[in-house]
Amino acid sequence: MIITAIRAWKVDLPVKEGRYAWSNGKFVEVFDSTVVEVRTDEGISGFGECCPLGSAYLPSYPAGVRAGLTELAPHLIGADPLNLNGLNALMDGAMLGHPYAKAPIDMACWDILGKAAKLPVAVLLGGKRQERIALYRAISQESPEGMAARVAEHRASGYRKFQLKVGGDPDLDIERIARSSEALEKGDILVADANTGWTRHEAARVAAAVGHLDVYIEQPCPSYEECVSIRRRTAKPFVLDESIDGIPVLLRGIAEDAMDVINLKISKVGGLTRARLMRDICIASGIPMTIEDTWGGDIATAAIAHLASSTPEEFCFSATDFNSYVSVSIADNAPRRVDGGFSAPSGHGLGIEPIWSALGDPVFECGH
Repeated sequence: MIITAIRAWKVDLPVKEGRYAWSNGKFVEVFDSTVVEVRTDEGISGFGECCPLGSAYLPSYPAGVRAGLTELAPHLIGADPLNLNGLNALMDGAMLGHPYAKAPIDMACWDILGKAAKLPVAVLLGGKRQERIALYRAISQESPEGMAARVAEHRASGYRKFQLKVGGDPDLDIERIARSSEALEKGDILVADANTGWTRHEAARVAAAVGHLDVYIEQPCPSYEECVSIRRRTAKPFVLDESIDGIPVLLRGIAEDAMDVINLKISKVGGLTRARLMRDICIASGIPMTIEDTWGGDIATAAIAHLASSTPEEFCFSATDFNSYVSVSIADNAPRRVDGGFSAPSGHGLGIEPIWSALGDPVFECGH
């Protein structure tokens, strides 16, 4: 089997709540996602998706996904999509860095592999370890009262894990955490996610002020070193996200006891191939993970569900149903939340089928 063509679509995904806001005034109202199709000479096509969280969250940006595809695609025509390690080596040889641009191609080739093997991707990623995956709900940054109300609203719909978007004014963030804590019940999990938004002294203040509350601290500062400094000053369980962008820093973090949990984002690390390797390293090292991505619609959500489904429950801290945050559906058979959880599709590959009318015309084509 060889790759004969690669196509891409630009898809707008409006936020259902109108705006998704996080640290230091950043927000998105319409997500710009890229859907990729990889075609083969045996009539099997695979699909992937990459949706950066705007252009000021990570070193990635929506148009960069499509720009990267124009560089990568000509090198991949004629390649074997089932040789996933070889495919990733080929992409790395063609373009240094930019893992987010490579991720949807890698994801699409996992979809092809599953279809060729007549197996779900979860089985190929190591086998199903859990049927129902617990989800977290991200609470967009607003007033303390508004965020507490959102926690209560989403709790009523079945969620039990909540990620507060803080990382702004420390006094306001302390109140946000305290007010949201009041909306929780026994067994609920609250994560205060600063998304790199605090300076070191601000993070130290917040961590000390919420010391009496049952809350996780996530990525308080921009750099790994700053975050480790705060980690050493608090007894709170500690999550790293933006800093964990590949295997070297993951291994460093494990060796230095830098975190209790990581957020494993598929496109941030270059796709399912490397996400699986990092997942397995975490399991071997006793580090639970939130399985997710930077953002996305139905296709990215399906990939998250397959990776989470193949992860033992005790190491799957939570996962994300991004398709429930947006108002546009781009694929049939995608995972749908039921009472705070979802399951991976049972079909071959990712188990989804694109809704062609939602995709429109492709913005990029290479091959035939």
